Amino acid sequence: MFASEVYSRRRRTLLGKMREDGQDGIILFIGNAEAPAQYKDNAYKWRQDSTWLYYFGLDAPLYAAILDIESGTETIYADDVEIGDIIWMGPQPSVASLARSVGVAASAPYSEVDKAVKAAIKAGRKVHYINPSRYFNKLRLMEMLGRYRIEDGISVPLTKAIISMRLVKEDIEIAAIDDACALGYEMHSVARDAIRPGIVEQEIVGLMEGVTLAKGWGVSFPTILTQHGETLHNHLHDKVIEPGKLMVIDAGAESNLHYASDFTRTYPTSGKFTPRQRDVYQIVYDCNQLAFELTRPGITYREVHLAAMRKMLEGLSGLGLVHGDLDEMVALGIAGLFQPHGLGHNMGLDVHDMEDLGENLVGYDPDQQRSKQLGLGSLRMARRLVPGHVITDEPGIYFIPALIEKWKSEGTGKGFVNFAALEGYYDFGGIRIEDDVLVTPDCSRRLGPKRLPASPDEVEEAMAK
Repeated sequence: MFASEVYSRRRRTLLGKMREDGQDGIILFIGNAEAPAQYKDNAYKWRQDSTWLYYFGLDAPLYAAILDIESGTETIYADDVEIGDIIWMGPQPSVASLARSVGVAASAPYSEVDKAVKAAIKAGRKVHYINPSRYFNKLRLMEMLGRYRIEDGISVPLTKAIISMRLVKEDIEIAAIDDACALGYEMHSVARDAIRPGIVEQEIVGLMEGVTLAKGWGVSFPTILTQHGETLHNHLHDKVIEPGKLMVIDAGAESNLHYASDFTRTYPTSGKFTPRQRDVYQIVYDCNQLAFELTRPGITYREVHLAAMRKMLEGLSGLGLVHGDLDEMVALGIAGLFQPHGLGHNMGLDVHDMEDLGENLVGYDPDQQRSKQLGLGSLRMARRLVPGHVITDEPGIYFIPALIEKWKSEGTGKGFVNFAALEGYYDFGGIRIEDDVLVTPDCSRRLGPKRLPASPDEVEEAMAK
């Protein structure tokens, strides 16, 4: 946890934002509960709700809290352990002492939160809550509020206030993300060094995830490690590594403070790129570099995405895979055939930070509208950048036979896409390069102690060692 004052300050700031917006009533927070895997005492790995962690820091199940907007009073609700719990878990700190450790003076049993909410409703007071990420919390809200559909009552003012705070990272958060990136650097280095034909992908995944468990909380999302990188989220790890393939490794670490990293590198399984692989890899690398160079306060990440896509189409044109006016191809969304995802997303306590609160609210300014084009329409972060934003820079090129055939049959991209030439790439796979980037007051910097090898020469040199 951070120091007590960090959480107290954050809650004061949140209350101030709600008052400035003319809001009254109470703010209700619900922490996560343990989720049984097969039965009650064999639960999935514990993970606290990220918004709860941001404002309260207490990393234990079955906690709730209420902030009173008018009076400013704060109350944490949870139950002290009983002798049955002590037998299995040992003595535990009291709820009151834990509440004080994060600057909250008042505490009460967990069941009292229901009574407090019902009393507020009876008094005609507004109950502000955000979209719950877990079904347990959704059911709890339904029970407390007497609602069948809690979606209709989600507080947009509260959601926007939370997003405005969590989007801009504090110095202590940036340091925590740097630490998570250092752990991510180590896990990726272990993976790169283990690549050799003949072993099963799962062996590498085990080595990588072992690093995160030995030095942090674990992985920040299910590891993507595959020789079929054209499948964007390929979580199968059952293939034997073959020579001459491209291996995409998209993986991140979560620190013990629960901040995330998220890196992607693509490696030639034989240690060296073929000429064709190197040509395509160079294009992706150039797009990654351009995006980083453009990332600075004042520019929108939508503009950065489009500039990277123009660079990509320029490179693909040089390979004879597309042809025509570059600006026209960008406007028509031709890049979506090769990169059907956005350039990046926000990152912090969640690897896709706060997307449980609403992807458009998190990633788009009020004056922006989401595109319907393939690729651009999947851009998760389009906002005008400000210092403190932490985003990913992850261009990629993928040759997806089914998608190419679909465009060809429908006539999409006709006159711009060389479908005949693309047939020779149906067995190519995909390439993605991803870094985590902090927007600074003047420009940006890549997070972590140093950058993973990224250029084609750097990759080959690292694999040779």
